[in-house]
Amino acid sequence: MDRLTSMAVFVKVVDLGSFVAAANETGLSPQMVSKHVVFLEDRLGATLLNRTTRKQSLSDIGRAYYERCKIILGEAEAAESLASDMRRHPRGLLRVNAPKTFGSLVLAPMVTRYLARFPDVEIDLVLEDRFVDPVDEGYEVVIRIGNVPAPGLVAVPLAPYRIVVCAAPDYLARFGEPKKPTDLMHHQCLVFGQSALSRPSCWHFYEDGKETEVNISGRIRSNDWLTLMRAAVEGYGIALGAELIMRDELAAGRLVQVLDGYDVPIRPVNAFYIAGRRPTAKVRSFLDAMVEAFGPEG
Repeated sequence: MDRLTSMAVFVKVVDLGSFVAAANETGLSPQMVSKHVVFLEDRLGATLLNRTTRKQSLSDIGRAYYERCKIILGEAEAAESLASDMRRHPRGLLRVNAPKTFGSLVLAPMVTRYLARFPDVEIDLVLEDRFVDPVDEGYEVVIRIGNVPAPGLVAVPLAPYRIVVCAAPDYLARFGEPKKPTDLMHHQCLVFGQSALSRPSCWHFYEDGKETEVNISGRIRSNDWLTLMRAAVEGYGIALGAELIMRDELAAGRLVQVLDGYDVPIRPVNAFYIAGRRPTAKVRSFLDAMVEAFGPEG
């Protein structure tokens, strides 16, 4: 038998004064009520209730046990109430993992707005470009860009990365505007990558379903997109990156889109949470906030 259930039945017997009354209250038979009490007595090796054909009374051990049972049952009910409340109201620590560039330039402002809406939530935001295992590493939400394997995870689609090519007006005034993708071979391109010793960098373009692959090069290469965007704004070359990240620079005219007649591969973006777990209120509310800010229709 479940000990907590037996404790609850025992407390009912004491509170109501009889096995029959406890049976009526709990929906059990009097025989089953008796079995719960006997189960506890056998477990404790002591008599809890002195029973006669006319009345019942608590033994000294039974009285002390009864008081402690009420405390335990109260704590159990409080724990369940707290868990239920946490499912309804966002609260507690939320661990989120996201790529560095997306996390620092796009996600971070959304996180602060989210925290302003939900003051009982704390966020531990870790930024790294490798695909982490949320189960092993304790993350509740993981955001990733591109087609990545995600066994055991549920994907929440966000707006895909729309990739654009852009440069500063000053750069275009000095070096001219590329009219077709192959013109980029004669320009300074800002290269996103780990090392100049790695394989040549290629940008891919599509026109009428036909792919053009262009080998690009430039004097600046970095694995930090913010560095490249600043270099582009300062007129050091042509950049290829997510429109979402460069939106403010484009809107302000500090960058100008070029080659907009050509399509560049779009990269999917997803937020993941662990399958098989009912999301808590903090997870649900955070995912809802992400969809509101970066949803497929947004």
